[in-house]
Amino acid sequence: MQNITHEVELIMRQRRFVAHPLLTPFSMLACLLTVSLLPAAAQADNVADQLAGSLSVNGQSMPVEAVTETPMKGVYHVRLESGESFYSNADGSHFLVGDLYENGDQGLVNLTEQEQNRARADALAAVPDGELVIFRGADEPKATITVFTDPTCPYCARLHDTIPELNERGIAVHYMAFPRAGMSSQAATTLQQVWCSDNRSEAMTQAKEGQTISSAANCDNPVAGQYDLGKALGVKGTPAIILPNGQLVPGFVPPERLSAMLGLDDQ
Repeated sequence: MQNITHEVELIMRQRRFVAHPLLTPFSMLACLLTVSLLPAAAQADNVADQLAGSLSVNGQSMPVEAVTETPMKGVYHVRLESGESFYSNADGSHFLVGDLYENGDQGLVNLTEQEQNRARADALAAVPDGELVIFRGADEPKATITVFTDPTCPYCARLHDTIPELNERGIAVHYMAFPRAGMSSQAATTLQQVWCSDNRSEAMTQAKEGQTISSAANCDNPVAGQYDLGKALGVKGTPAIILPNGQLVPGFVPPERLSAMLGLDDQ
């Protein structure tokens, strides 16, 4: 009863509730029962919302993107706008950095990785097709991979050479820009030229082959935004392949292995 009373007092303070002289013991009991019957999920959501708005370090607010409840009681997963994440208790007084695993019937399951995959998939789903450089075969693709790329990256060129085979296997490739040396690099300028071209796919191929692209780099383009998004999603080098489920696969992957990872060998 003490805990419930404390919750009621907290709610009353938050809503600036002023007790009325006619408030009877019966009405107070009804209030207590109402709080005690709140669904656990609603209470957890409320804690997550409060935590998102109150997290700070040394008096500085943290740029929180999302706070979600974990299966571990009283522990919340916090994702920052930078893409970094950690765990916190309900009042933000203790943090834990690392991966959270579930030890169940399926063995050890990395819950942190699952959450990161979901966040990547959601972020990429919000990117319009018009901001991508797309390579797909004549038939409807069976699967789509997103590739963060840099025209000065040798393994990116090697991956690009496999696109015909990937398309033949039913895998569409969605390119996003990631100039490894930053936005002041020649790679960034080349990528902006690609995105400013009338034929982006042709310009991308030219860039991979080291050819000169004739278009200017002064159009309104998403290269800087995609570079920032890639960093937020955990991309550290190129090529960086993101599967439909949000899993990040760094480096070059041969078509046959990608096909197996996407579950297409059984189709």
